Amino acid sequence: MSDETAFLRRAIALSREHMAAGAGGPFGAVIVKDGRIVGEGWNRVTSTNDPTAHAEVVAIREACRALGTFKLDGAVLYTSCEPCPMCLAATYWARIGRIVYANSRADAAAIGFDDDFLYREIPLPLEARSIPIVRALAGEAIRVFEDWAAKPDRIAY
Repeated sequence: MSDETAFLRRAIALSREHMAAGAGGPFGAVIVKDGRIVGEGWNRVTSTNDPTAHAEVVAIREACRALGTFKLDGAVLYTSCEPCPMCLAATYWARIGRIVYANSRADAAAIGFDDDFLYREIPLPLEARSIPIVRALAGEAIRVFEDWAAKPDRIAY
């Protein structure tokens, strides 16, 4: 058995274990860097009342905390299911280099976790999205961005 298979099996095991324990939906994830697991996560949405507590996001948070960084360059995300748009975006923000998944988003939709709506919403123009999006106070807010751009000790990410 390859390490890759073992890491993906660990993500699947986390999904089963914590689903059965009532932590949340049937999703698990591990982050691997330099051949070792540096973060594990499972869906905690319903047990923590946190809609962002998806397995992948939890694993990313744990890995970043363990490594003392917000960049996971060269890491691999192993997840029991294809990441939703939020988790995919978090993976990009963390600079993870690769994703390996088991169940597809179609498999998730078949049991009631349908992310297709989000995939359809994202490319729509703001005015066509189902949640109204209104821009306000742009003149005030831009000054904060200007201050950030001029801040000599800013940490780029």
